[in-house]
Amino acid sequence: MDTEAIKSAIVTNVYHIDAAKKVAMHKHDKHDEIFYCVAGEGFGVLEAGETELSAGKVFNVPAGTMHALRTESDLYVASFLIPKVSQ
Repeated sequence: MDTEAIKSAIVTNVYHIDAAKKVAMHKHDKHDEIFYCVAGEGFGVLEAGETELSAGKVFNVPAGTMHALRTESDLYVASFLIPKVSQ
């Protein structure tokens, strides 16, 4: 397994989502996505339900899963897109 290739393919972002911002349901077919709540409160949304987010909590989204984020105030998350690896 080429760990350097995996490492270089990881995408990182930091997002500020407020009550006015609408994050549409979407999916990533070739990446798992991990959200780490840096500050604030909100929800990780899946078709099957929601996961409460607050500072220090994680929302894990497997590749190919429809998801979104929402908040009624301010939510700050770090996002990590991890490529699916076939073994």
